Amino acid sequence: MPAAKSLLAKLEDKILVGDECWEWIGATSGGYGGLKVDGRMAKAHRLVYELLVGPIPDGLELDHLCRNTSCVKPSHLEPVTHAENVRRGRAGENSKVKTQCPQGHLYTGDNLVVTNGRRVCRTCRNASSLRHFHRKRGQS
Repeated sequence: MPAAKSLLAKLEDKILVGDECWEWIGATSGGYGGLKVDGRMAKAHRLVYELLVGPIPDGLELDHLCRNTSCVKPSHLEPVTHAENVRRGRAGENSKVKTQCPQGHLYTGDNLVVTNGRRVCRTCRNASSLRHFHRKRGQS
């Protein structure tokens, strides 16, 4: 990690300190703030945490308690296991609100099959089964 003073100066212009979150206003990737350090991209929330709090323990990652991935405020960040971070997060929420499969068939009525907690489009599942059947039959 580069000298803390020069890195802190680099970070200063890219953080908007608000009443709640400290918003990262620099470059982002996937909703997370990023900054080039020693020629490599580093996550801004990790840099700020390590500068102001200390090292992130091995095997842990930072969870945004505020659920705002562009926040770099150390008190909004907690080192947790990956499993805990996923459990607390929004994993899978996007899939729950989808009303149709990737091919555009609606997830409703007879066209909806729930298998192992996953919603499956019956039309696409049947088409896949039919393709598989014809492939196998053609190999005999």
